Amino acid sequence: MNLYFIAAAGMGLITCVGHFTYGVKHFLTPMLNAQFEPVAKAVLHCVFHYVSVFLVLSTLVLASCGFELVSNMQGFSLVLFVALNFGIFAIWQIYIAFVSDIKTPFRHLFQWVLFLGIATMTLMGVYL
Repeated sequence: MNLYFIAAAGMGLITCVGHFTYGVKHFLTPMLNAQFEPVAKAVLHCVFHYVSVFLVLSTLVLASCGFELVSNMQGFSLVLFVALNFGIFAIWQIYIAFVSDIKTPFRHLFQWVLFLGIATMTLMGVYL
């Protein structure tokens, strides 16, 4: 049992719940109700659901590896891929927050905290 992976999966679950509740209410629904080019709107709608699938699958991978349902050899690459993705998500969101014109950007772009936590806990599970 790898407690770091299980902790990362717990953060992933919190991220999923937030994505499907807060994200739908505060990001997806307003975007779908906004008036802009229909193709761009459809693409962004798809992107929201691509992220949904990634979040759910990553959480399942972390939980499976944490409970050792996947062999270490196969799980190693999977969890490194998950950690890399979440780490890049965090870095990119912090960068966007700094260069955006949003007032109090870290109040609105806060997901990086969870992304960084998931990446860190996953890497700790690999290397500690």
